[in-house]
Amino acid sequence: MDPGNQTKVSVFILGGVPNTARLPFLFFLIFTTIYLLTVLGNLLILFTIMAEPQLHGLPMYFFLCNLSLLDTCLSSVTVPKILASFIASSYRTISFRGCVLQLYAFHFLASTECFLYTVMAYDRYLAICHPLNYTTLMNRRISLGLVGGTWFTGSFHAAIHASLTFCLPYCGPNQVNYFFCDIPPVLKLACADTTVNHAMIRINIALVGTGCFLLICISYTYIASAILKIQTTEGRHRAFSTCSAHLTVVLLYYSPSIFIYMCPSSSQATYGILAVFYAIITPMLNPFIYTLRNKEVKRALRKLFVGYLTSQKR
Repeated sequence: MDPGNQTKVSVFILGGVPNTARLPFLFFLIFTTIYLLTVLGNLLILFTIMAEPQLHGLPMYFFLCNLSLLDTCLSSVTVPKILASFIASSYRTISFRGCVLQLYAFHFLASTECFLYTVMAYDRYLAICHPLNYTTLMNRRISLGLVGGTWFTGSFHAAIHASLTFCLPYCGPNQVNYFFCDIPPVLKLACADTTVNHAMIRINIALVGTGCFLLICISYTYIASAILKIQTTEGRHRAFSTCSAHLTVVLLYYSPSIFIYMCPSSSQATYGILAVFYAIITPMLNPFIYTLRNKEVKRALRKLFVGYLTSQKR
């Protein structure tokens, strides 16, 4: 049948999170808790760093502020719609334009975060491997330029994917077997050959995702070599502690996301679980990882709470 003679899709129906239909109220509470922890945790990290003069002037914590902002926004792109779908199935519908916007926003934020992780690894490389020249090599102007570059590149990267996805005709089924508009499940509904689009996804992962991951690995290879040359155990431990939190969140971010986009034909259950972890759980874990593994952030948090309690007693 000629796609041009069929009715164009004006709305999509999201499938929701797998295996949650039987207990919608329970999962509504679970996802509400996750979302609140994500937003409050990341905003607390952001506010703590901005309130502590010794932290917000350092590039490492400037990058961490951007990561907290990205995690908050990334979670807000998907979770509110999920929560609405638990209340009533009618809220699972999303307009065609809304689907375009959600897909663009998600990939804009996710790809910006990908580039930011690479910049943060480079920052740690300079701090540990070139400590004497660190303030020159990573001054405020350079750190602002790097962050601005990650946001610009992320927006451009997402625009390419959104354009490639929605330049295709959608004139048949409108049931997206997923909890938000993402590239692989949306492409399955296109009334055209999607071979080129799937090839572009794989090329994108190979060039962008894998490329960033390899750059991070190279940075940490040099970092590990530099740490092993440190004479004292305390010095090695201090250097390792500054990198362990970042390395942990990188692994949490890349492992499921690479599998999702490199294996779009995976079962819906596997795909859904990995996507929930990648898109919803990881943004919640990031502030806890950085708080628990970073002495400066914990010290600033204690100072903030002590100041708050002191002001309440007056």
